[in-house]
Amino acid sequence: MNAAPADQIRLLDLQKLDTRLNQLDHRRANLPEHAELRKLNNQLDQQRDFLVAAETEVGDTEREQAKAEQDVDQVRRRSERDQQRLDSGMVTSPKDLESLQSEIASLARRQDSLETVVLEIMERQETAAERARELASAVEGLEKTGTELTSRRDEATAEIDAEAERTRRDRETVARSVPEALLSLYDKLRAQHGGVGAAKLYQKQCEGCRLELNITELNDVRAAPADSVVRCENCRRILVRTPESGL
Repeated sequence: MNAAPADQIRLLDLQKLDTRLNQLDHRRANLPEHAELRKLNNQLDQQRDFLVAAETEVGDTEREQAKAEQDVDQVRRRSERDQQRLDSGMVTSPKDLESLQSEIASLARRQDSLETVVLEIMERQETAAERARELASAVEGLEKTGTELTSRRDEATAEIDAEAERTRRDRETVARSVPEALLSLYDKLRAQHGGVGAAKLYQKQCEGCRLELNITELNDVRAAPADSVVRCENCRRILVRTPESGL
């Protein structure tokens, strides 16, 4: 393939722009905020699970407390009725009196036991409620941090996208000045060789593969006409000759 030396040199400008676009893509994909958000979201998911568990425990203990208090009220009412019967003098049989007094004493013990249970449940409920408040505060803090990180990520992404758009417009301008056949070959090689389709020959070294041409390869390049599109024998990229090639 033949192409004017100036057109070949323009490939270096095109390559520079394509390299910059690749760098911007890499930078966008590897913003530190991405990793920070992933880590934070994992923490947030965990804290939310803990919060749900704590809130469930609060609800469970509240229901358990209500049931225990209901049991205490039932025992208290029954004890009060028995005491009223005892105080009324209506029970005169010694045996019935003894049975009633025994039942009142038993109910008192039962009430004490149930009230102890209520206190224990209340302590557990207060502990669970405090734990839920702490977790809710932690979740709120993480959500706030997530909002800030997302904002920072979006700002950084917007800056990268703006530069990428300017770079793409510059690339289109340069690409229009390159002959179609040469541009097609360059794009094909760029796709095959890690995003680099053309490289400068600098001081006898290919800047694409960073290998120095041997004497035979240099002589072949020297002998090639100025408008001949030469390729690196090592990496097969287009080798662009300039006054700095060392020929």
